[in-house]
Amino acid sequence: MSWIALALAASVATAPGGAVRPDTLFSHALGVSKRFFVYLPPSYEREPARRYPVAYYLHGAWGAEDDWITLGHIDRAMDSLIAGGLSEMILVLPDGDDGWYTTWNALNTLAACRADTVRREPAATYCVTWPKYDEYIARELVAHIDSTYRTLGEREHRGIAGLSMGGYGAITLAVRYPTLFSAAASHSGVLSPRYAGPAPYTPPTRYAATVDAIRPRYAPGLWALMRPVFGRDTIGWRARDPAVYARHLVAAGARAPALFVDVGRDDPFLEQNRAFRADLAGLGIPVKYAEWPGKHDWAYWRLHVVESLAWMAGVIGTGN
Repeated sequence: MSWIALALAASVATAPGGAVRPDTLFSHALGVSKRFFVYLPPSYEREPARRYPVAYYLHGAWGAEDDWITLGHIDRAMDSLIAGGLSEMILVLPDGDDGWYTTWNALNTLAACRADTVRREPAATYCVTWPKYDEYIARELVAHIDSTYRTLGEREHRGIAGLSMGGYGAITLAVRYPTLFSAAASHSGVLSPRYAGPAPYTPPTRYAATVDAIRPRYAPGLWALMRPVFGRDTIGWRARDPAVYARHLVAAGARAPALFVDVGRDDPFLEQNRAFRADLAGLGIPVKYAEWPGKHDWAYWRLHVVESLAWMAGVIGTGN
């Protein structure tokens, strides 16, 4: 039985579910306080001596820390999977703004950011002084979670996942910080940002030679979010490319995390995901890869988050 079928079957169970709690942390890397949510599994309160593996789930562009709860129903999915026999995990759902979970190529323009009255998040927490989102997640948030909650604090019991922008963040953070994360999962991730073809994908991957060649491949709104992060020239884009990070990992002789990638067959980033898989295969890094029917939307992510949760628990529950 697939994990989707198991979760659906278990959803009728009457076993108690986990608890979702809000928390906050002042980030020195960002210069603001950030809110996040923590899912604590059903046994957390009744077994005070027990410690748990942790999976961080990152939201996408234009998203927020509550997206995986309100739109993705990840807490319900986790409850159903646990009722069906899945190992229990703590889930952490951080706020990454539109920062791509990396250090930007340029400083944030605070005045323009604070003048934006359309955004749903207050400027006091969205307009960061120092856009170092990788340091916030990998250094500050991980340390806070391990010191505040009953976690299994070793690499073998820590994973990270995300969708779209968050898929990019999960993969890049895992390969950049291989001593912190033993597993990373991406749903519909932007995994080859410089991808220039061919389409449909066949190796070898072709990369854009200029930023002007990259721009038409992204919708105007998304491009506006990406350009200050990745930069005005291809040097900045290459420096933040997931496959380039993976090459550095191999060159350093570091242990690669286990990787899970899925994407919908009608997703605009389908060819990027195929290219990323091929590029990592060329480096000798295996990727558990799947393409399923679906678009770049919450209908797809709600359906398939059970797949990454089940895979993640199988890796960090036992240790990679």
